[in-house]
Amino acid sequence: MTKAKAIQTKDDNGSIEQFAGTAAELARIKGVAEKKAARADGPPMKLEIVNDVLQVTFTHADPDLAHVLLMADLGTCDPDFMAGVQGQVASIGAHGRKIDSGASNFLLSVVRGVQPRDELESMLAVQMGAIHQATMMMARRLNHVDNIAQQDAAERALNKLARTYATQMEALKRYRTGGQQKVTVEHVTVNDGGQAIVGSVEHGGRGHE
Repeated sequence: MTKAKAIQTKDDNGSIEQFAGTAAELARIKGVAEKKAARADGPPMKLEIVNDVLQVTFTHADPDLAHVLLMADLGTCDPDFMAGVQGQVASIGAHGRKIDSGASNFLLSVVRGVQPRDELESMLAVQMGAIHQATMMMARRLNHVDNIAQQDAAERALNKLARTYATQMEALKRYRTGGQQKVTVEHVTVNDGGQAIVGSVEHGGRGHE
């Protein structure tokens, strides 16, 4: 029988958290704690309707610092860009007078997970998060259809969204690698006296020097 052990970690406020579990469980907990400690993500977003206007704040004691952290999350140093993306992310969680801060914070967490290096990657990450949310909405709708027409419509939309997300992933990969592809030669056999050449090879016939 595996004996239970304990491990201590610190939360975002510096408080000590203690977990008990098996060695394998504690190793996974430690891995999560180390990964979290290596990142310095900005604070969560808070949405409110004040006088029919959507107000966006962050759960941080210093609003100026919260904005700087958000710029770091978005890979930008431009406050206008930050404000624009902030409004777009906030609109995901605002439907009329109905507020869903969780939806906006989920989208923001997707961007932080991508760790964009510049504004273009940040915009693509926002779109990826939004497409994912729409994909899950259509998947839920597909599971609750009442007739064939609803099923066909939901299925078509779901397929388009899923393909769009895959295309976005490829676009991000190409942009980060500069459009270059890496070719790996795993095995090359060369006979005695022969020569191995990697690349385009042209063989000339008679009359070619």
